[in-house]
Amino acid sequence: MSLDQPLAPLPQEGMGFAEAWPVRAGDVDPYQRLRFDAVARYLQDIAYDELHASGLHRTDPTWIVRRTVIDVLRPVTWPDQVHLVRWCSSLSTRWTNSRVRITSGNGGLIETEGFWINLSESSNLPSRISDEGLAYLSRSTEEHRLRWRPYLTDPAPRESDTDLPFPVRATDIDQFNHVDNTCYWQAVEQFLVDYPKLVAGPHRAVIEYTAPVLAREHITVRSRYEPGDRTGKPVLRLWFVVGGVTTTVVRLCGI
Repeated sequence: MSLDQPLAPLPQEGMGFAEAWPVRAGDVDPYQRLRFDAVARYLQDIAYDELHASGLHRTDPTWIVRRTVIDVLRPVTWPDQVHLVRWCSSLSTRWTNSRVRITSGNGGLIETEGFWINLSESSNLPSRISDEGLAYLSRSTEEHRLRWRPYLTDPAPRESDTDLPFPVRATDIDQFNHVDNTCYWQAVEQFLVDYPKLVAGPHRAVIEYTAPVLAREHITVRSRYEPGDRTGKPVLRLWFVVGGVTTTVVRLCGI
């Protein structure tokens, strides 16, 4: 898949790991729209639940996400019930693309894909997925040559008066002493206050994590908004910078 291509479909209806739960009031913005950070938590939660339901928490317990693609085709709003289906769309021996489809009772549809890396418990470095894990993940895909290729390669703009400090709170830190991946989406929501048209129609958001951010580090978010790209649709780009180094990049645009 490239930056603008559609996500891989579910190979067969009824396939994948499925869960459902209600949209909570704390998951939505003032207009009842399901926020990006809530979607990211949903993806994290179903990944954890599948890991335990499949038994892979015993053989492949530690994973990190390197990239997430979120396509909001029809928004989910509160109150509603979401239904999630998760499956592997491609893999290699150390990582996988995991698709999650989110539908809702009121007609919402969000398609997502995450690039997940299996880590060694002893070194926290990319590690070979167990034979059991490879067999489980291969049930929904025949693509076993997945390679990492960044989608977001534009360099960060220079420092300017429009840079936004993004304070890291104690509750933003995960078990690895890193800023949890879901917290970056809160900054995306902060910028959407000024650019609501970006989410008025179908839209795609892509986030790539290039380096972890530790507790007590100071994040600055640099932004660039284009009223219309080559397709005529507005684009918002964000760079999360720590000590002059870009750690995370986001691109949000219409589909």
